[in-house]
Amino acid sequence: MLPNTLASRAASSKVAALLSIGQHPLTGRARRADQDARALEMALNLADIELLPVHAGWVDEASEAALRGYIGMGVPELHLLEQPVEADVVPALEVFVRQQQVSLVLCGGRAEAGEGSGLLPYQLAQRLGWPVISGLAEIEHLRSDSVTLLQALPRGQRRRLKVSLPAVLALDSAAPAARQSAFGPARRGQLMQQSADVKADLDRNDWQFQPARKRPKRLKIIKATSARDRFKAAAAKAEASGGEVLQNLSADKSADAILKMLLEEGVLNRDKSA
Repeated sequence: MLPNTLASRAASSKVAALLSIGQHPLTGRARRADQDARALEMALNLADIELLPVHAGWVDEASEAALRGYIGMGVPELHLLEQPVEADVVPALEVFVRQQQVSLVLCGGRAEAGEGSGLLPYQLAQRLGWPVISGLAEIEHLRSDSVTLLQALPRGQRRRLKVSLPAVLALDSAAPAARQSAFGPARRGQLMQQSADVKADLDRNDWQFQPARKRPKRLKIIKATSARDRFKAAAAKAEASGGEVLQNLSADKSADAILKMLLEEGVLNRDKSA
């Protein structure tokens, strides 16, 4: 028999992976969202858990094909909370998480279609009263009451955090890439439809939709006293400051230059490098 600690962990560790419909950046076709697929990949690599993939939203032929892309990653079934396009999916997800007694929620940091505001993890965590961590890059240890993880920071840096469960974790693009989806398992998997209350998104009624336009580049603020100086500064080419061009170096000197740059940027620790 398993020890009581392992048995309680296996019984209490339920992980929900929130999966949305993605959108290809060039063709606009529906697909599995990249960050959500990474969240499912991370959940599949966790041991001794009960995985609950769930999607809340409207499902048609195109979106069903995208959802089956998640199933093809090795998930036998996917929970489907059907919601109209104009509905607020956060209350439905909250009810699902509470009813299933989930202790950890994994999701992407931002959706590829729809609002794409990146607020869903925070809104869901606020309704649940759970902590939320963004920029998740890796889960190191998952216990019954806590999780140790690495959070992605700018310039490739990482920060180790220990978070009490239950919690909501939003992934970053620095997380490991998702595996390919297999066609056979994707067709054999089941979409488990579940009834869920529909709450209208009242804020959506005041929105105005229009095609997105490329934003103009912000001009550099020129501080000059005369019109001649302002024109001269605006017309001048930007000069590169700092940096060094390295050419025709040996392998040892190139490695030393790379190590020096990594130390200056704080990616490596000087004590460890020594």
